[in-house]
Amino acid sequence: MLRFQHSEYLWALVLLLVLQVAFLGVSWWKRRSIRRIGDQALVEKLFTGYSRKLFVLKFLLIFLAFFFGVVGLANLQKGSRMEKITRKGVDVMIALDVSKSMLATDVQPDRLTRARQLISKLMDKLDNDRVGLVVFAGNAYLQMPLTVDYSAAKMYLSTVSPDMIPTQGTAIGQAIQVSDEAFNKKERKHKALIIISDGEDHDETAIQRTKAAFENGAVTNTIGIGSAAGSPLPDPETGGMKKDREGNTVISKLNEEELKSIAAAGKGIYQHLDNNTDDVVNTLVAKIDGMEQKEFGENVFTDYNSYFQYFLGICLALLLIEFFIPEVRYKRTPDSPAV
Repeated sequence: MLRFQHSEYLWALVLLLVLQVAFLGVSWWKRRSIRRIGDQALVEKLFTGYSRKLFVLKFLLIFLAFFFGVVGLANLQKGSRMEKITRKGVDVMIALDVSKSMLATDVQPDRLTRARQLISKLMDKLDNDRVGLVVFAGNAYLQMPLTVDYSAAKMYLSTVSPDMIPTQGTAIGQAIQVSDEAFNKKERKHKALIIISDGEDHDETAIQRTKAAFENGAVTNTIGIGSAAGSPLPDPETGGMKKDREGNTVISKLNEEELKSIAAAGKGIYQHLDNNTDDVVNTLVAKIDGMEQKEFGENVFTDYNSYFQYFLGICLALLLIEFFIPEVRYKRTPDSPAV
């Protein structure tokens, strides 16, 4: 099994696009300057020692060095020893609303970002519980099956956005069904479902499917995010606020009643997520810890071999090569002695 010990460093690879844009910008500026002087081929001959190939080569070396440096810092690892570990815990499935209404800013910085922060903090406090993730908008999908690998879970969480589900809406009922199916169907307990949503669109199937999930052993808790007053939604296409067909600004409001009804049907608790994330997390953890625990064994890697030194070595070698490559090509004159 391969993994990155510090996967968050991989975001630095986005800077490769910045390097590429900078290179293209400098290249364009140089060609433009040469064209202003005269014929490009003739002008380049007048620049003693100028070599476009060396310029491109030095950029490619820096580009590759940056890539290998970032991968080295992220520390690629391979599992070297696997052990079967017995744990006591609960299966926790999190259903996260990723509809565009979750981009409303009545909770700072926006509803979806705050929900992701909540889930991340929750994972930090869970020890032996398995965690899974379902995302939903107009449809629901299993984003990550149940696992005890919280690092992988956080990596999945970091990729969540409204763009991943083209069909808009708030299909809470379908999300409950998908979550219920992701649990072990042979068990009738040790299951906790957490729904995080603004509950904006009423889903008539939600209560029925919550009761069905409870019969299968899943206790459903709901987290409402947003405000009763609501907030306008940003429109990426116009850069302003989203408007309806009549030209009125669309206001997204929290539907607490639906979320409270779902929690009641699932014998769980409802909480409102505002600016105090820690209180919500602590209450959820207490609820989960108070459930009957189960024992389960999993084969997990306990030792890993690290390979960061190879990538950093390649990075250093490329930088040294780039350093010793001249910026200009030197031509030997007829009077210069041969070496």
